[in-house]
Amino acid sequence: MSVEIICRAGVYPKLQIPYLLEAVQAGFPSPAQDYVEQQLDLNELCIKHPAATYFVRATGDSMIGAGIHDNDILVVDRSLSPNAGDIIIAGWDGELTVKELQLKPYPALLSHNPNYPPIRIPDSAELDVFGVVSYVIHGLR
Repeated sequence: MSVEIICRAGVYPKLQIPYLLEAVQAGFPSPAQDYVEQQLDLNELCIKHPAATYFVRATGDSMIGAGIHDNDILVVDRSLSPNAGDIIIAGWDGELTVKELQLKPYPALLSHNPNYPPIRIPDSAELDVFGVVSYVIHGLR
Protein backbone atom coordinates (compact mmCIF):
# COMPACT_ATOMS: atom_id res chain seq x y z
CA MET A 1 0.00 0.00 0.00
CA SER A 2 1.48 3.32 -0.97
CA VAL A 3 0.55 6.84 0.05
CA GLU A 4 0.08 10.15 -1.72
CA ILE A 5 0.79 13.31 0.31
CA ILE A 6 -2.23 15.61 0.37
CA CYS A 7 -1.29 18.55 2.61
CA ARG A 8 0.14 19.64 5.93
CA ALA A 9 -2.13 20.18 8.86
CA GLY A 10 -2.26 23.69 10.19
CA VAL A 11 -4.15 26.07 12.35
CA TYR A 12 -7.65 26.53 11.00
CA PRO A 13 -10.72 28.31 12.32
CA LYS A 14 -12.62 26.10 14.73
CA LEU A 15 -15.50 24.21 13.24
CA GLN A 16 -17.78 23.26 16.10
CA ILE A 17 -19.87 20.16 15.44
CA PRO A 18 -22.47 18.92 17.97
CA TYR A 19 -21.22 16.04 20.09
CA LEU A 20 -24.00 13.92 21.58
CA LEU A 21 -23.83 13.00 25.25
CA GLU A 22 -25.04 9.44 24.79
CA ALA A 23 -22.81 6.90 23.04
CA VAL A 24 -24.37 5.09 20.10
CA GLN A 25 -24.87 1.37 20.63
CA ALA A 26 -23.37 -0.90 17.99
CA GLY A 27 -25.43 -3.78 19.34
CA PHE A 28 -28.95 -3.49 20.75
CA PRO A 29 -30.29 0.07 20.21
CA SER A 30 -30.89 2.40 23.15
CA PRO A 31 -33.30 5.36 23.30
CA ALA A 32 -31.90 8.56 21.74
CA GLN A 33 -31.06 11.52 23.96
CA ASP A 34 -32.52 14.95 23.16
CA TYR A 35 -29.56 17.12 24.09
CA VAL A 36 -25.98 17.87 23.17
CA GLU A 37 -23.16 17.43 25.67
CA GLN A 38 -20.68 19.85 24.08
CA GLN A 39 -19.16 21.00 20.81
CA LEU A 40 -16.42 18.98 19.16
CA ASP A 41 -13.79 20.26 16.72
CA LEU A 42 -12.29 17.43 14.68
CA ASN A 43 -9.02 19.38 14.37
CA GLU A 44 -8.69 19.35 18.16
CA LEU A 45 -9.59 15.65 18.30
CA CYS A 46 -7.34 14.40 15.49
CA ILE A 47 -4.42 16.84 15.47
CA LYS A 48 -2.34 17.07 18.64
CA HIS A 49 0.77 18.63 17.05
CA PRO A 50 -0.32 20.84 14.10
CA ALA A 51 3.20 21.84 13.05
CA ALA A 52 4.22 18.17 12.81
CA THR A 53 1.04 16.73 11.28
CA TYR A 54 0.18 16.06 7.67
CA PHE A 55 -2.44 14.15 5.70
CA VAL A 56 -1.85 11.41 3.12
CA ARG A 57 -4.17 9.35 0.98
CA ALA A 58 -3.68 5.58 1.15
CA THR A 59 -3.80 3.55 -2.05
CA GLY A 60 -4.01 -0.21 -2.36
CA ASP A 61 -5.31 -2.99 -0.13
CA SER A 62 -2.33 -4.18 1.94
CA MET A 63 -3.66 -2.62 5.17
CA ILE A 64 -7.35 -3.56 5.01
CA GLY A 65 -7.02 -5.74 8.12
CA ALA A 66 -5.98 -2.63 10.07
CA GLY A 67 -9.06 -0.72 8.85
CA ILE A 68 -7.13 1.25 6.21
CA HIS A 69 -8.79 0.99 2.81
CA ASP A 70 -7.95 2.25 -0.65
CA ASN A 71 -8.50 6.02 -0.85
CA ASP A 72 -8.68 6.60 2.94
CA ILE A 73 -7.11 9.74 4.40
CA LEU A 74 -4.47 9.16 7.08
CA VAL A 75 -3.59 11.71 9.75
CA VAL A 76 0.16 11.37 10.34
CA ASP A 77 2.09 12.87 13.28
CA ARG A 78 5.84 13.29 12.71
CA SER A 79 6.45 14.28 16.35
CA LEU A 80 5.60 10.80 17.67
CA SER A 81 8.43 8.31 18.14
CA PRO A 82 7.50 5.07 16.37
CA ASN A 83 7.05 2.01 18.59
CA ALA A 84 6.62 -1.63 17.69
CA GLY A 85 3.04 -2.18 16.58
CA ASP A 86 2.52 1.40 15.37
CA ILE A 87 1.22 2.02 11.86
CA ILE A 88 3.82 4.24 10.21
CA ILE A 89 4.61 5.99 6.96
CA ALA A 90 7.97 4.64 5.84
CA GLY A 91 10.30 5.38 2.98
CA TRP A 92 11.34 2.05 1.55
CA ASP A 93 12.70 0.99 -1.82
CA GLY A 94 12.28 4.49 -3.27
CA GLU A 95 8.64 5.07 -2.31
CA LEU A 96 6.43 5.86 0.65
CA THR A 97 4.38 3.07 2.16
CA VAL A 98 2.05 2.60 5.12
CA LYS A 99 2.76 -0.48 7.24
CA GLU A 100 2.89 -1.76 10.82
CA LEU A 101 6.34 -1.46 12.39
CA GLN A 102 7.76 -4.71 13.78
CA LEU A 103 11.01 -4.55 15.78
CA LYS A 104 11.32 -8.12 17.15
CA PRO A 105 12.33 -10.82 16.43
CA TYR A 106 13.69 -8.79 13.48
CA PRO A 107 12.85 -5.35 12.03
CA ALA A 108 10.12 -5.54 9.40
CA LEU A 109 7.22 -3.68 7.84
CA LEU A 110 4.03 -5.70 8.13
CA SER A 111 1.00 -5.62 5.88
CA HIS A 112 -2.46 -6.39 7.25
CA ASN A 113 -3.49 -8.49 4.28
CA PRO A 114 -2.35 -12.13 3.91
CA ASN A 115 -1.66 -11.53 0.21
CA TYR A 116 1.39 -9.39 1.09
CA PRO A 117 4.46 -10.82 2.83
CA PRO A 118 6.39 -8.91 5.51
CA ILE A 119 9.14 -6.61 4.29
CA ARG A 120 12.20 -7.58 6.30
CA ILE A 121 14.56 -4.68 7.00
CA PRO A 122 18.20 -5.82 6.71
CA ASP A 123 20.47 -4.96 9.65
CA SER A 124 22.59 -2.79 7.37
CA ALA A 125 19.62 -0.77 6.08
CA GLU A 126 18.27 2.43 7.57
CA LEU A 127 14.52 2.77 7.59
CA ASP A 128 13.17 6.27 6.97
CA VAL A 129 10.09 6.87 9.13
CA PHE A 130 7.98 9.85 8.06
CA GLY A 131 5.53 9.70 10.95
CA VAL A 132 3.06 7.63 12.93
CA VAL A 133 -0.51 7.27 11.68
CA SER A 134 -2.75 8.60 14.45
CA TYR A 135 -6.17 8.55 12.73
CA VAL A 136 -7.81 7.11 9.63
CA ILE A 137 -10.61 8.99 7.89
CA HIS A 138 -12.72 6.37 6.20
CA GLY A 139 -15.82 7.26 4.24
CA LEU A 140 -18.85 5.00 4.12
CA ARG A 141 -20.61 6.54 1.11
